[in-house]
Amino acid sequence: MANSIQIHGKNFVPYLSETAIKEKIKEMAAAISKDYAGKRPLFIGILNGAFMFASDLFKELTIEAEISFIKLASYSGTKSTGKVLTAIGLDADINGRHVIIIEDIVDTGKTLSSFLPQLEHQGPASIKLAALLTKPEARTHPITIDYLCFTIPNKFVVGYGLDYDSLGRNLKEIYQLKEE
Repeated sequence: MANSIQIHGKNFVPYLSETAIKEKIKEMAAAISKDYAGKRPLFIGILNGAFMFASDLFKELTIEAEISFIKLASYSGTKSTGKVLTAIGLDADINGRHVIIIEDIVDTGKTLSSFLPQLEHQGPASIKLAALLTKPEARTHPITIDYLCFTIPNKFVVGYGLDYDSLGRNLKEIYQLKEE
């Protein structure tokens, strides 16, 4: 794993290696493939952050599945704005479908607590959540994560799809904001 990096003048230290991330994703894909055998679930990736996670997870599945994306936003800089904005709508019919939401990180839970009821109104057979990361200490809204790779402390992270003001998404590993 690389050394410390700097983004927008802030220092970040290595936190989760590319190897550790890929191993956990393989485990998650195996569990989902087992649970959804013969069901052809629809995965909904939450953009922008989950695009790398969604891609790697989808490649590891051994079942028939479909994928679509939606863009939800609630961040500005390193803090949640508390307002959920939908920028790109869902273009798939989810009525009667098994839906698995792919999220990069669940921290406060505000974004998902606003989005999940919108999905439930469309009549899916089931809705489950697959998340790369969660920060339970930051949770302000109750959210159930059905498939999870890592539980992390309430510290800002960047890399592997997660950004700091639009930079850092392209990093293969995850970095944590260094305490100054």
